[in-house]
Amino acid sequence: MKIPTLNTTLPKILVVDDTPANLIAMRRLLARSGAEIFEAGSGNEALALCLDHQFALILLDVNMPDMDGFEVAALLGETEQLRETPIIFVTAAYADDMNRLKGYHSGAVDYVAKPINDVILQSKVRVFLELYAARAELERAMASLSERNRQLTTEVAERKRVEALVRHQASHDALTGLPNRMLFHDRLYGAIQRAQRHQHKFALACIDIDGFKAVNDKHGHPTGDALLQEIANRLTAQLRRNDTVARLGGDEFALIMEDIDHSPMVMQLCEKVCAALCEPYVLGDGEKLLHIRVSASIGAAQYTYGTAPDEDEQLIQSADRAMYEAKRSGKNRCVLADAPEPIRRVRAGQPN
Repeated sequence: MKIPTLNTTLPKILVVDDTPANLIAMRRLLARSGAEIFEAGSGNEALALCLDHQFALILLDVNMPDMDGFEVAALLGETEQLRETPIIFVTAAYADDMNRLKGYHSGAVDYVAKPINDVILQSKVRVFLELYAARAELERAMASLSERNRQLTTEVAERKRVEALVRHQASHDALTGLPNRMLFHDRLYGAIQRAQRHQHKFALACIDIDGFKAVNDKHGHPTGDALLQEIANRLTAQLRRNDTVARLGGDEFALIMEDIDHSPMVMQLCEKVCAALCEPYVLGDGEKLLHIRVSASIGAAQYTYGTAPDEDEQLIQSADRAMYEAKRSGKNRCVLADAPEPIRRVRAGQPN
């Protein structure tokens, strides 16, 4: 049975006694305790109330029929959410050491002897209510700290995500998602360092799209942008795992092809790229499809490990000169820098 109170946020005390007169006496003694008082006339009733409420303290009569206080305390101790609730046994057998020992083993934290001394009972209750308030405050602080930690974890994760996005945007082309000129130079420098360390070769290819300006002029920049995105996809599809494709600007792209020791292999890969870029492009939203054909002029230069401090710029210039040689030679072809005879690949019917 619950004794009504206006403040439902008060701590709760459960008084368990099978004698109504004892319950009335306890109610009067605890009237000014600052707690909400609940009453139970049996062990079963007490267990039912404990399942529905969180009590700051249980005042439990030891001698009750059917289920005595020891049994009630033992059952409460077997339930995880209830075992931390402090229990004060109220008994006339307080002076009996065996009973006290049995009570402590059952889960009691203290004893109050009958007949009850008002001052002692109120003092003990006040101590346990203060402990309960302190624990509740600690739990609130821990919950607040946990929530703050969760917020900080979320904020840190979001900050890392934004920083990663900013880094990606700073090093990648916004239209195609390919590495931009800055990241290209970083990747090229890394390729040179690896080639020097392992004493092997790699190749750099510069690519210029033949006929791109005409597509922009005829169909507009949105179509030109869509075409560049498709070109980027095709270039990416031709890459090996450790290669790099970058957009240097406009319709200019570059390929870093690592672990290539033979010129024929360089040209084989360049010709494969050239063939892929020459295939027709179908652009549009489904209602109005455009069939577009362009080609590519590719200039390649092979790197041989050396000691020149500006070897990356020299390699870029060599590949760039080879690319312009491909354009001057009729476009839609590949030229290898420093080769005795330019190696060309011209596909019949493709634009020049």
